[in-house]
Amino acid sequence: MNTINETNFKFPNQKSVYKGKVREVYNINDTLLVMIATDRLSAFDVVLPRQIPFKGQILNQIATKMMNNTADIVPNWLLANPDENVAIGHLCETFKVEMVIRGYLSGHAAREYKLGKRLLCGVTMAAGLKENDKFPEPLITPSTKADTGDHDEDISREEILSTGIVSEKDYLILEDYTRKLFQRGTEIAASRGLILVDTKYEFGKTKEGKIVLIDEIHTPDSSRYFYEEGYQERQDKGEPQKQLSKEFVRQWLIENGFQGLEGQQIPEMSDAKISEISNRYIELYEQITGEVFVKATTDNVMHRIEKNVNSFLSN
Repeated sequence: MNTINETNFKFPNQKSVYKGKVREVYNINDTLLVMIATDRLSAFDVVLPRQIPFKGQILNQIATKMMNNTADIVPNWLLANPDENVAIGHLCETFKVEMVIRGYLSGHAAREYKLGKRLLCGVTMAAGLKENDKFPEPLITPSTKADTGDHDEDISREEILSTGIVSEKDYLILEDYTRKLFQRGTEIAASRGLILVDTKYEFGKTKEGKIVLIDEIHTPDSSRYFYEEGYQERQDKGEPQKQLSKEFVRQWLIENGFQGLEGQQIPEMSDAKISEISNRYIELYEQITGEVFVKATTDNVMHRIEKNVNSFLSN
């Protein structure tokens, strides 16, 4: 199976390339960005050594569908998808915060809660909750966006404003957009029998000064989903929730002694584990979109991507 680990394209008018944890972004003439979703898998801010077949295609196509399904309430950067793994859009100046919003006590929030903390990013978490309970109302818990491979860190609204990372005028817009997107995402998920538990959004500003949604949205890498059916019954019994997200990867890593901490070794991922993860990603795609996933041809995936991007850029 040909997976995409890294790319080294030279597109017309290419100025630079930024290689993130799972996406590689090409700057075209300081005007457009060509974002290529690789098949790399990251957890605890560490890129794991093996790639997941079709993961990049899945993330790109879910993000595209969700961008299109929210464009009426929040403007976004996207212009075209010339390839299954590619999104092309406006070059933007990225805000250095990730807008995390949580509807339920899960993941990072639950881990902090178990340590006895009731304040997350300056926001109070209600008392008397157990893991995976619904918050009385969604909480926005931002994190700083790391420029390198360093861990992103929790940050409060007050710290963001006092340090000037984002102006108050712009931050009010980010908060408004975040709540609107989460509400729409929740409605889309519910229509598919899912619960959108938590997610993160990233925003940028165009050359014209317009704030737009960028990067991915409502994918298994950026979001956590529960199955709605049986949710309450599992909560009442104190059982783990059936979920579609990357959390199952994190839990497997934790069980095998890895949380991205210094000195820890990444456990070996067998072919069977790789296949399992790929199938879970496909399951989420089909569940959240209501469509059958069609695998793109991977015989010569690099040539396919290069040809499709060059074709778009030449028009």
